[in-house]
Amino acid sequence: MGVGRFVYTPILPLMHAQAGLSAEAGANLATANYVGYLVGALAGTLLPRLVRSAAVLRGSLLGLTASLAAMPLAHSTTPWLLLRLAAGAFSALIFVIAASSLLSHLRDHPAHLPGWAFGGVGAGIALSGLLVLVLRTVGTWRVAWWASAALAAALALAAWGLRPEPAPRPTSSAAHTHAGSDGPGTKRWFNTLFASYTLEGIGYIIAGTFLVAAIEQASPGWIGSGAWVLVGLAAVPSSAVWAGLGRRWSRPDLLLAALGVQAVGIALPALVGGVAAALISAVLFGSTFIGVSTLALATGAHLRFPRAVALLTAGYSIGQILGPLIARPLLHHGYHQALILASVVVLAAALAALVLRIGFPHHVPAPGDLVRRPTTAPGRRQG
Repeated sequence: MGVGRFVYTPILPLMHAQAGLSAEAGANLATANYVGYLVGALAGTLLPRLVRSAAVLRGSLLGLTASLAAMPLAHSTTPWLLLRLAAGAFSALIFVIAASSLLSHLRDHPAHLPGWAFGGVGAGIALSGLLVLVLRTVGTWRVAWWASAALAAALALAAWGLRPEPAPRPTSSAAHTHAGSDGPGTKRWFNTLFASYTLEGIGYIIAGTFLVAAIEQASPGWIGSGAWVLVGLAAVPSSAVWAGLGRRWSRPDLLLAALGVQAVGIALPALVGGVAAALISAVLFGSTFIGVSTLALATGAHLRFPRAVALLTAGYSIGQILGPLIARPLLHHGYHQALILASVVVLAAALAALVLRIGFPHHVPAPGDLVRRPTTAPGRRQG
């Protein structure tokens, strides 16, 4: 998913130079991918069976790989738009299925295990960035797409055996009654989490779209490309690190901290400038944006809100569509104002995380627990 979703960023300059792609058309291709991501996330929300289907996962892996391989075969903007739209939808389905699987199968395992799996997105970013960095001097934009498709195919083969989230077990009517009575309280915290994660989608995508361009405005070209690889490398261990910190601090506390660090990282190139600031910014951004996703989705799963992963991913993808639209009026004066805006939006997400901390339920029993607990001997069951 990291390759299929994000390889477009380092290939885009090659398409500008060699394929005649205009800046406006390039932005439209990025928007098509964000719209496709929303379509995939909504499909996972409205049709929860998709999230539990191995066939859908494997079909999405094949579809995403094919969409990369088909990019060099097209010669105009319209088919490229459709291919990036499809890539976004397949990416969202893969992410929702994988995240739901991780958070269900590894619920009782150490938190760093799903964290390392989420780091795969960062590994995909780093690998695709390195791939294009090498090929840009010896190959064309077409070779870069085909090479990324080959890389995605190898990774799809490795992911082929992933087991999706199992279907929920039927519970008694009493359990449903108790679960229903717990719903409103859980919903209040979920709504706050949803607002925070949607704001993060807006701020993150502005930075993710324009960070490299902003760095290249004031630094040599290789610094921008190198910073993108550094973003991916920093993202690989980030989720596991943030999850490991959960042994000492609560998820809302960590979510607040990660968003605060990310806001600083996004603003740094605009406020300070220079090579050092650019590289530090890449590390701070890369070490938090996937960590925020891990923490937010894990918090949604902790609240046991129905279809939490799919709903949060849908809100996040809506934010990704809004982000470039909100920032576009600021681009006439370069990219620095857009980065400042992104930092302010991420700070707003941090404020929502601060509200989330107030009275947060650190133990949310499963519906069946509410029925079984009275029949369990005292001292035999712990929360």
